[in-house]
Amino acid sequence: MKKFGIVIFLILLAVVIIFIVVGDFKSTRLGNRSENLYELDIDAYKDVDPSLIPYKETKNYTIQADSVNGIGYLRQKIYIVADMFLQVFDLEGKQLLKANLPYPPKCLDVVEDGTIVIGFKDRIGLFSQNGEQGWITEQISSKSVITAVAVKGQVVFVADAGNRSVHRYDLSGKYLDSFEGKTGGKDLHGFIVPSANFDLKINNDGELWVVNPGKHAFENYTDGGELRSFWENSSMKIDGFSGCCNPAHIAFLSNGSFVTSEKGLVRIKIHKPSGEFDSVVAAPEKFKEDGKAPDVAADENGNIYALDYDRKIIRVFALK
Repeated sequence: MKKFGIVIFLILLAVVIIFIVVGDFKSTRLGNRSENLYELDIDAYKDVDPSLIPYKETKNYTIQADSVNGIGYLRQKIYIVADMFLQVFDLEGKQLLKANLPYPPKCLDVVEDGTIVIGFKDRIGLFSQNGEQGWITEQISSKSVITAVAVKGQVVFVADAGNRSVHRYDLSGKYLDSFEGKTGGKDLHGFIVPSANFDLKINNDGELWVVNPGKHAFENYTDGGELRSFWENSSMKIDGFSGCCNPAHIAFLSNGSFVTSEKGLVRIKIHKPSGEFDSVVAAPEKFKEDGKAPDVAADENGNIYALDYDRKIIRVFALK
């Protein structure tokens, strides 16, 4: 009799547990969920103290294109890749060049002699300052998604989000090698690239900096791909970076400060060479809600050029 009572008790307990589980499933299924009390309220971080914004937008230029993809600057000229074209503008927005390209372009870097390296989805190419094609590599790999190119001396560094690697080519288009940002020891993750936001740049001191977007990190590498130093800051606050993969784009001021452009909470900021937050160039209110992070470039006077993908304009920001 005692055993029978225990069995009845266990059956009733199982029934109660089933009712609880089923009820919880119904209440939390898609369409029936109540508001998530732990959901991140991104709106709380959109407002920026005006005292932190020493920049103002001074002008903008409309680009006649369906798709704009990358921006560069060299000696009073702005370089854009859009649709199937390379375009060059003066600082008043007058178009100086529009040259056809063989593939849809994704990014570019302008070399000191005026030649231009352009990244396509899965290959790169060299073009003259007049837009004439020099060489184009074969497909790097079927997985490649090229997101940035940067030239130092005779070497082209290529950020490949699809392969989570940085490739090295020489200026004749010959492949040299690749590195994945793995430093050995316990740190074996290498570049963490959850999406096609993977930027790299050379600063005025000739240093290669690669964004490790999944870590919100800025990593300085030797020309051979060895990690020298890094800094990182994961935070929703104004001095940090958040989301899956930020910053989306970077540039450098002549003093070595980082210009950063973020996705999700779209904004442009300045960080000192040490990584410390300095100021805001453009607050989220300047951009389309849920828009794309603008690509950025800077000139020798500290002016910042932002390629607004959503409005298809070049926006110029200068100190007030």
